[in-house]
Amino acid sequence: MHGCKRRSRGTQAPDGCRAACTAANDAAVAPKRPADVGQVRARCPALAFRGVEALDDVTMRERQVSPLEKKWRLFRAWSGGHPVWCSWQVTYRCNFRCRFCNYWALAAPSSAEPPVSAYAEGARKLAGLGTLLISLAGGEPLLRTDLAEIVAAVGRYHFPFVTTNGWLITPRAASDLMRAGCWGVSVSIDYADAARHDARRGMVGAWEQAWRAVELLSAARVWAWQRVNVIAVLMDDNIDDMGPLLEMAAARGSYFMVQPYGLLKTGSPAYAHRDGRVSPRLLALRRRHRNFLSNPHYLGRFDRFLSGGVAGCLAGRAFFNIDETGDVAVCVERRDRPVANLYRDGVGEIVRRLRAAGRDNRCRGCWYNCRGEIESLYRPYGLIRSLPTLLFDRGAPLAGGRARRGARGR
Repeated sequence: MHGCKRRSRGTQAPDGCRAACTAANDAAVAPKRPADVGQVRARCPALAFRGVEALDDVTMRERQVSPLEKKWRLFRAWSGGHPVWCSWQVTYRCNFRCRFCNYWALAAPSSAEPPVSAYAEGARKLAGLGTLLISLAGGEPLLRTDLAEIVAAVGRYHFPFVTTNGWLITPRAASDLMRAGCWGVSVSIDYADAARHDARRGMVGAWEQAWRAVELLSAARVWAWQRVNVIAVLMDDNIDDMGPLLEMAAARGSYFMVQPYGLLKTGSPAYAHRDGRVSPRLLALRRRHRNFLSNPHYLGRFDRFLSGGVAGCLAGRAFFNIDETGDVAVCVERRDRPVANLYRDGVGEIVRRLRAAGRDNRCRGCWYNCRGEIESLYRPYGLIRSLPTLLFDRGAPLAGGRARRGARGR
């Protein structure tokens, strides 16, 4: 068994080990009950696409919807009452063992994950709703060695985003993601010092490599609209790290976003912030730092969430989740209660079932970005504050009144 996977928390992984992470992680998170190949395939209707060849780069580029047209199609989806955000979990496998997340514990093996051709077909089907903001996440999405191809397939019609811990970002991986048309990449960094970040993420060297990933991704940007974000989880002990993280991100040409830890991740309240109000502090930071991307409407409701939750969740109506086998649920935390499957059901039926499942939603259990940022678009103030991000090609933060240079327009 590969050392960096099975050793105890805090063990340094050797530099040459990362290429082996995918195979080692399969063994580490394999289902506890026996499952033959037939059983695994039965879980994933997308495996029927195994015999379909993925479109080559030239064909994808020829059929690519332009950024301007995508923005118009996104507006049409929003104004037509369709969901505008999709969290598409390409894998729940992960090479980290973060103390405040247990998604990796329920991951399917890589053999149950759909091929690129299934993502191409699924993205085409979702395009019937318009253009969506699609987060390709997990787990650690870069454990899929074909992630850049998935980005290209999804990016033909939609805005693909990737969230990563940064461990597997190399110069080649950064270049591949950006050249494939990734609209944005978010790298998770929760603390301004390495020791605390590494301890919470369960991997020595995670902090240093995450910042290297930010630098590599920023340098690899091809188009002016491509964005690199640092994203932090607000927990019990890191509110004072937000300012330093903003400055460190700005120095690397990166935006910064934050979301609060929620009990739905693990069921444990141990990591929830309990030390006073945070919304005024975050809003003050946003006024001072031009690279603080989080919507002020979203930030203004952190304290409400931390003191009992935010009512009126739009899961299933404004946003939804697709898991690694194509099952569709109103959100990632209800992935065990799918309402449809992307590969079996028509897009009209999927939307109908999502709306029905979300109609009586009373959940207040999270205030993740995928909820709060999207719900901000349905409030006048939040929408106004989001328009510059949505309309203008500000892939890098403004510096001295001008957008940073280095990536070309398109």
